[in-house]
Amino acid sequence: MAVPKGKQSKSRTDKRFANYKATAPTLVECPHCHELMQAHRVCKNCGYYDKTEVIAEKKSKD
Repeated sequence: MAVPKGKQSKSRTDKRFANYKATAPTLVECPHCHELMQAHRVCKNCGYYDKTEVIAEKKSKD
């Protein structure tokens, strides 16, 4: 069975994960209000998801 000869330092271990680069989320057009939104999320503008209203819009009393 293979056994390491010595302890691997934290900096050497962390080098494996140093090449990660975060990307911006992909935006799609909302089918209801045509604003840009993240895919598979509730639209922040109109509150619709998959042709159904999930978050009701607040109506002002004026």
